[in-house]
Amino acid sequence: MTAGTATLAVMLTIAPALYDKIIAHARADHPDEACGVVAGPAGSDRPDRFVPMLNAERSPTFYRFDSMEQLRVWREMDDRDEEPVVIYHSHTATEAYPSRTDISYASEPGAHYVLVSTRDPDEAEFRSYRIVDGLVTEEEVRIAARAEEEVRIAARTGEEARIAREDTGAGGGPGQDAALAPE
Repeated sequence: MTAGTATLAVMLTIAPALYDKIIAHARADHPDEACGVVAGPAGSDRPDRFVPMLNAERSPTFYRFDSMEQLRVWREMDDRDEEPVVIYHSHTATEAYPSRTDISYASEPGAHYVLVSTRDPDEAEFRSYRIVDGLVTEEEVRIAARAEEEVRIAARTGEEARIAREDTGAGGGPGQDAALAPE
């Protein structure tokens, strides 16, 4: 995918189950770095399918996808009309921030690059970045049980939102539907 920076989402919205799977994979591979992707329908920016991958380096300080596995996974995504929406890996002893190596290897400008730090055994640090042409931009992470519903509601504008409020009896007053209330 070759997305321009103006078209990239400014937030990663991810289902709790996917969030949990990424952290569980990072914890399971600790003290080595874990890595993988979360695929989604091409052009959707919606992470759907968790694909844990092998860190070919088996290293606590570096990760690299196994080239044969990467080829298989990318072909499978092509066959399913998917793309890598999230590319993730863990840092085992440092904060969840891209290293110079991570930045130089970032080759999917439309992907969310998620880093999980497992340095604290009791708490995982989960952060997401856009990395385009060597420029790193941190983005908000929203963990949402029903990402599709939130996107649908957020897309409502003007007349649709007014009708939705009337249908729920919210009318825009103190009893306004929380999903349609301005933030």
